[in-house]
Amino acid sequence: MLVLAAARPGCEPAWDPEGGCPGSAAADSAMCVDLQLQTCSDVTYNRTAFPTLLPHRSREAVESSSEYILLSVLHHLLEGQCNPDLRLLGCAVLAPRCEGGRVRRPCRHVCGALREACQPAFDAIDMAWPYFLDCGRYFSGPEEGCYDPLEKLRGGLDIEEALPSGHPPTFIQFTHHSYAQMVRVLRRTAARCAPISKTYSIGRSFDGRDLLVIEFSSRPGQHELMEPEVKLIGNIHGNEVAGREMLIYLAQYLCSEYLLGSPRIQRLLNTTRVHLLPSMNPDGYELDLNRNFPDLTSEYYRLASVRGARSDHIAIPQHYWWGKVGARCRTRGLRLWMRTIPFVLSASLHGGDLVVSYPFDFSKHPQEEKMFSPTPDEKMFKLLARAYADVHPMMMDRSENRCGGNFLKRGSIINGADWYSFTGGMSDFNYLHSNCFEITVEKDQELPPRGERAEPLGQQLQQWGRSKAPDDNWTLMMTVRLRAGMDQALAGGPSVCLASALGLGGREKADGDIAVRSELEEGNQDCEFPKKAPGVHRGIKGMVMDKFGKPVKNARILVKGIRHDITTAPDGDYWRLLPPGAHIVIAQAPGYSKVIKKVIIPARMKRAGRVDFILQPLRTGPQKFLPGSRRGGLGGEPQEPDEEPLGARRQPTTGGSKPWWWSYFTSLGQHQPRWLLKY
Repeated sequence: MLVLAAARPGCEPAWDPEGGCPGSAAADSAMCVDLQLQTCSDVTYNRTAFPTLLPHRSREAVESSSEYILLSVLHHLLEGQCNPDLRLLGCAVLAPRCEGGRVRRPCRHVCGALREACQPAFDAIDMAWPYFLDCGRYFSGPEEGCYDPLEKLRGGLDIEEALPSGHPPTFIQFTHHSYAQMVRVLRRTAARCAPISKTYSIGRSFDGRDLLVIEFSSRPGQHELMEPEVKLIGNIHGNEVAGREMLIYLAQYLCSEYLLGSPRIQRLLNTTRVHLLPSMNPDGYELDLNRNFPDLTSEYYRLASVRGARSDHIAIPQHYWWGKVGARCRTRGLRLWMRTIPFVLSASLHGGDLVVSYPFDFSKHPQEEKMFSPTPDEKMFKLLARAYADVHPMMMDRSENRCGGNFLKRGSIINGADWYSFTGGMSDFNYLHSNCFEITVEKDQELPPRGERAEPLGQQLQQWGRSKAPDDNWTLMMTVRLRAGMDQALAGGPSVCLASALGLGGREKADGDIAVRSELEEGNQDCEFPKKAPGVHRGIKGMVMDKFGKPVKNARILVKGIRHDITTAPDGDYWRLLPPGAHIVIAQAPGYSKVIKKVIIPARMKRAGRVDFILQPLRTGPQKFLPGSRRGGLGGEPQEPDEEPLGARRQPTTGGSKPWWWSYFTSLGQHQPRWLLKY
């Protein structure tokens, strides 16, 4: 007979508020049977017992219960958040672990930590925390012999591996890393260089693996004023792991050189915050996450034809949220990461050819498979792409028979859509949804060696490390060569993401070196920066403040002739990449008069010039906006893009109506899980 799942089971009179409900007979002794529940097929044990802790008296009773159905759809309802953690935790209650004729309960502290992390996800969809995940009722403590149902997710990540004997702590070993080994290396590296490094997760993959990032900065964990944020991403495709290995080596290199007192690394980390995501796709070879991002390029082409429509920081269209739950889940962590940190530059490392491509990746005429489709920042993107290709030893090879020889006449760079067109690309999404410029580095046609071929991988990486500068050390330049162009990278030379973001060397002009005229609204200020040695980085940085010195968040920085604005970070700082030449730069925010300055960027300079803006409040009349200030041609103030446009449907229900997710349980009749309703 089925247990009525809709009624919220209560505790017996002997309820102990400190320790939870007293254990049932099943907790003391039980007859272990094979676990045959599909939703719980990946737990760390294979024997369970009936009745369960709820209690359900048979496998059929569990499978027909609302609790079990909830576990099977929870990753869809929460759009991948806390998956598979919640499912594994729920399985530990619905199908308890049985060993030696006794049932073991999951640990209470594991439940508590997961509830703290996942409660906001339930609140966001207006759903109550499931009663059977009450940490006090169905879980126990270590003294009672509890176990960790999430142990599988760590997969030996906490096991420390000793370095080869006879080598110093700065030793870097060339080897292929499994996911668990990668996590251990990154955590060990961050611990060894704790003053400048830390690891953090931006979410979980669909199979529950942490998307682990290691960052390097003089103040890890916080954004510093006018310090550019740079991200490098590898392993976008499951079978392209050479990029992952290179970023693992780069992390170790930055740490080792810091410990050895390298002045160049110290300058780098004092002026740049570097984020490395070695494995964006740790789940498998068949996944192509690079095409799972929202298609904002189509929306851009539509807006570009609308007079006065703003075509940057485009919101994710509503239709993206219809279906495709798996695609949304797999890229959610990346999307939130891009919104949380004000990235300036980015590069993704791929395999399959030898070329650097840049946006747009989707053709302006969708039927055209190959069509040159530039962004408004075409000149800047070409500079970034050439900065890498021009110093890459293999891309400099003039032989048409080499890998990527068909791109030789193009200088080993290409507009993405002119190569082949596709939608949902990460580079297009970065450019159209945020301030970040991202290029794609296709670095080779070879799949990486594995296992017994680990040593040839090291030899291959060192071969890529040959540089045209004989006295160079290992490079910070995407690590595609590991050693090439270190000096040039730190001086603004070859590094697409690092050197272009840095502008190291020399000094900025002090305020007294610039003829500053504080003029309102249409006031012009000429700022000419001194010529520097050759460098790739071109652009300006600065602060936008009000007359009291308070930062102006989300102010727009416009450049005349380039229909793509960037916005200030929460602290009021900005970074605008620009090619050499004279530019008219405008700062504007709702409620303030706009300020216009003329900026001259020499062809040769090492670091970005500083241009600050002080905005004066509008005294009378309506707020004024420059053309392009409207989003979608509808008028009104620019809005911050919403990661979750489902917010409207997530509001508390009124008039007794059920929340949107209730439709998943309507077929259960009297067994509907009313314990999930908050109202």
